[in-house]
Amino acid sequence: MNRKEEVLKALKDRGDYVSGQSLSDMLGVSRTAVWKMITALKKEGYMIESSTNRGYRLMETPAFDPFNRQEIEAQLHTGTIARNVFFLAETGSTNEDAARLSDEGAPHGTLVAAGMQKNGKGRRGRTWISPAGTNTYFSLLLRPDIPAASAPILTLVSAVAAAKAIGELLRESRDDEGSVPCEAGIKWPNDIVVRRVLDPDGGWKKVCGILTEMRLEDAQIKDIIIGTGINVNADTVPEEITSSAASLKMMTGSRHPFDRAKLTASVMDNFEPLYERFITEPSMRPFRDEYESLLVSRDRRVRVLDPAGEYEGLAVGIDDLGALKVIPDSAPDGLPVLISSGEVSVRGVEGYI
Repeated sequence: MNRKEEVLKALKDRGDYVSGQSLSDMLGVSRTAVWKMITALKKEGYMIESSTNRGYRLMETPAFDPFNRQEIEAQLHTGTIARNVFFLAETGSTNEDAARLSDEGAPHGTLVAAGMQKNGKGRRGRTWISPAGTNTYFSLLLRPDIPAASAPILTLVSAVAAAKAIGELLRESRDDEGSVPCEAGIKWPNDIVVRRVLDPDGGWKKVCGILTEMRLEDAQIKDIIIGTGINVNADTVPEEITSSAASLKMMTGSRHPFDRAKLTASVMDNFEPLYERFITEPSMRPFRDEYESLLVSRDRRVRVLDPAGEYEGLAVGIDDLGALKVIPDSAPDGLPVLISSGEVSVRGVEGYI
């Protein structure tokens, strides 16, 4: 913790005015140095009131959404995951940053978070739209001792963690005046989608994407990097994806911004116990019921976009490796076929889901 962060902690812990002299004595620096740290915190978005006779006081407002390392760390409750946090206001790609840090010896569980990405990565080489100051983008560095064949399952495990964290945040937002109740789910395999509770027949929109990249060394896993992007407080999304994507703010109509640091920390809090179970048994078996309870296409008709030929059928769940089980309309025996993500896409027959 650097001195500026110590000032912030002191203001938070006190919850009232702290004199400049007290801060100066605590840090062993001049009053001028304290003033410069306060100024720097204000530039980062912290509302700090100054009083000539009383000192400094941290104020919070409904529009307060600081997003930085200290805010993420302050809301973490993990033991290992994300205990080493790197934050960048702007970067190219947090996945690339995590890979570089891994090469430099960063420990297992390192989290790289950013307020904006210039070259965000999506699935199949697509670009993840990453505007500044509204959303959260983060990548988690893992070094699991598991077979390489089991690594893709971590993407689905991450989807469960993200869906749970987003769902928790949405339930909390229902207390905000004017906010529309929403719920979160998973569109197979790893897109997090949200719909308004009063729209049970549809209206699911993607708010979160997850990209997992694995690197091998001598046929063994060197590291796995899980990148996550969540549309949080954006007022709009590109016109070409308005039918299938949105932000949490757009879906709920909330008048107040969602706390991006809290959401980022919550994903990590939800991920850690899932990851610990996964390491003990690297399959979807321990999580299958939980995943399927969030799977929005379960027991719904889907269209399988297979290069070998499209077909329609009924999605009925997943197997222990995370493959989607679909009963094709043309199946004479009514038995499901297994769909792995790879180059196969699945869409709803009557829309995005």
